[in-house]
Amino acid sequence: MADTIKPLLIKRYASRRLYNTETSDYVTLDDISGFIRDGREVQIVDLKSGDDLTRQYLLQIVAENESKGQSVLPLDVLTDLVRSYTTQANSVVPEFLKMSFDMLRQSQQKMMTPMTVVPGFEVMQKQQEAFLKAMTGGGWSVGTDTSDEPEPKADAPKADTTEMDEIRKQLKQMQDALNKLNG
Repeated sequence: MADTIKPLLIKRYASRRLYNTETSDYVTLDDISGFIRDGREVQIVDLKSGDDLTRQYLLQIVAENESKGQSVLPLDVLTDLVRSYTTQANSVVPEFLKMSFDMLRQSQQKMMTPMTVVPGFEVMQKQQEAFLKAMTGGGWSVGTDTSDEPEPKADAPKADTTEMDEIRKQLKQMQDALNKLNG
């Protein structure tokens, strides 16, 4: 049981070769990608310095898959990600992405068991609404019926409205898709 919780440790040698500590053999990025697709968590560390290189290698795997034509990330999402590194929005983007992928994962699980109700979905939806209200100054809701929601405050600080409108549009599309799955 402990093995499923503990990530697979991959050590990177000075030669940049990657070493699987469980099987005592060298692995490639394709191997690591396969471990992850099989549901395994991995941790990649530099042997000499002990630095965690996991993020760097996962981004490399994503970039290689995207360059091979296995596009998962739409161009506008990639553009927004790049933009988030240079704006004040970067403080909310990681949490937003995490919540979105958590919702996607839960929706996929629900599709696998279509006759059951996903426990906690309403709580998660309320948390997402609270997050969005905090992010947008309280003037926008995720729910489908917004007739009783207050209008945005006129004196509220204004973010780049073009970016916010695009984020709102994308969130609305995601919520509509989730609502179709839910009901």
